[in-house]
Amino acid sequence: MHVHLLQHGPHHGPARLTDWLSSMGHSYTVFHLDDGEIAPRPGDSDALIVLDGDEALLEAPPAWQRAEQKLIERYLDGQKPLLGIGLGAHLIADALGATVGPGTFPEAGFHAVRLAKDATFDLPEQFHAFVWHRTVFSLPDNATPLGASAAAPLQGFAWDDGRVIGLLCHLHATRKSAAALLENQAPPAGRDDFIQPQADILADDDAFQRLAPLLDRVLYPWLRTAVAR
Repeated sequence: MHVHLLQHGPHHGPARLTDWLSSMGHSYTVFHLDDGEIAPRPGDSDALIVLDGDEALLEAPPAWQRAEQKLIERYLDGQKPLLGIGLGAHLIADALGATVGPGTFPEAGFHAVRLAKDATFDLPEQFHAFVWHRTVFSLPDNATPLGASAAAPLQGFAWDDGRVIGLLCHLHATRKSAAALLENQAPPAGRDDFIQPQADILADDDAFQRLAPLLDRVLYPWLRTAVAR
């Protein structure tokens, strides 16, 4: 399969995603939309991943984001797998009619996520995930929830029998990608109740390694939806 990835900034890259795709025998193309690259056509790939980005893009969308929004809508109307992470999940949730806006607390670092009772994700009942957000979204109509953290009541959702997934948490993060983010972007603004110190985030390399099997348990069945249709 060939997968397209949409990137919104130099410090919000694919991280572990491209390694996973290559290891599973899939090819991919990364489109740097913030750097002037044009959004691809939906017929040019078998699946689409919309990556994270600065949440300011939600408040003042640049002109190039209109083409991206249309592409997301085309994928929602089609049959191909669509995955959004962070900003990408917000854009998908918005396209599905969910409410998108500031949460009560910003959240950054590693935090526990409790799987929802009616979740369709093959994930542990509780796991720690890397998070980096101020904005949250409500559950789209006809979607099933991933679960919640202490600061965010919805850390993700699945829609259309798992063909479409939105993840607020970053299961694809690596220590390198997190370090680049911490070096170049301030944590989400607001009360610091759920803002983990930078030194603590980067102290445990095993924390990032533990994300890898969680990512696998999300991506593998997600791409399998393309085969099932």
